[in-house]
Amino acid sequence: MSMALNIMKNLPVPSESLGFALNRRCTWSWSLGSSSSKLNISKHRVKRSNYSTSSFTSRSNSSSATEKENHRENCSLVNRNFLTLKDFTNDEVKTLLWTAFDLKKRIKDHHELYQPLKGKNLAMIFEKRSTRTRMSTESGFASLGGHPIFLSSQDIHLGVNENLSDSARVISRFSDIILARVYSNKTLQTLAKDGSKPVVNGLCDVYHPLQILADFQTLHEHYGQLKGLNIAWVGDGNNNVTHSFLMGCPKMGMNLRVASPKGYEVDKLVALDADALCKENNTTIHYTNDPREAVEGCDVIVTDTWVSMGAEEEKAKRLADFHGYQVTQALCSLAKPDYTFLHCLPRKSEEVSDEVFYSRHSLVWDEAENRKWTVMSVLHHLLMDYNPVSPMPKF
Repeated sequence: MSMALNIMKNLPVPSESLGFALNRRCTWSWSLGSSSSKLNISKHRVKRSNYSTSSFTSRSNSSSATEKENHRENCSLVNRNFLTLKDFTNDEVKTLLWTAFDLKKRIKDHHELYQPLKGKNLAMIFEKRSTRTRMSTESGFASLGGHPIFLSSQDIHLGVNENLSDSARVISRFSDIILARVYSNKTLQTLAKDGSKPVVNGLCDVYHPLQILADFQTLHEHYGQLKGLNIAWVGDGNNNVTHSFLMGCPKMGMNLRVASPKGYEVDKLVALDADALCKENNTTIHYTNDPREAVEGCDVIVTDTWVSMGAEEEKAKRLADFHGYQVTQALCSLAKPDYTFLHCLPRKSEEVSDEVFYSRHSLVWDEAENRKWTVMSVLHHLLMDYNPVSPMPKF
């Protein structure tokens, strides 16, 4: 008996990496055989109390732990596709943001090694070049222990010499998850329908949901919560970022005003979906052709490129049509004194003046960085559940 007790007293902490040990939630139980003094060790899920590696708190002794566990189980996103925020409930969007906050705190602030995706392969299909999407996804997936594989149009037969459906089936055999940055939403739909692995929208012509998650994280870090914020969009209404704001803002309790030139209004089907979400969440969306009307009294001003990749032949016409839509100090003076400014980048000077872009009101660099933490959250949740260590923030 005394020999077994000494063994228990000297048991080491599990020999996983720090990050895995933090997320393991394990406790030790033992029993003694009557003659051979065997030590049986079993693992049970419990709640971690904080970031320390030395203290474990029983889940049964913590009501907050029970709430977190219930929330996690109710919001499991494993094997889902991430094509548009329209497909996700309010709680599911909050779960993705909560995880992004938590990963940023653990990995960036606490320098924790957390690599649950070892052995997982990510296929990154890029028809359209990118700085932020590529850097955030490659570095983020690698940080989680996975192996990202970059595939440009010059690297694979995506719809060339092999139809898209066949490519989806083949790529699924070599990867655990697929992120695609493509020209057409139809390409994403085909990858999701004919492939067998989760598909993440890295951008298409209709939606850009990863960008909106990063924007929401950035605004939450600045304001402390999202509910009640008034967002003013100034620019192209028929834009993938605009459309994703329309799908996301109502779910987070934010009001949205969209100012766009005539002929560049929001897609009608997207507007119908947004109206339904507003009624469901008691928020508002207002459409106008006057940037001043949209910006007046708002908390946040957002704009994006006037000439999307693939529309370069329309540049001269678009620059003329968007005259008067540049975000300037004069326009921003109509907003609240402590307004903030967002732009998903890359930015052109005709879209926003240097005085605004480089001002204290601009959150564009935090916004760019948060592309990493939000895509990490999405990729993690589609492959395996995540139970945040930090308390759930107020949204």
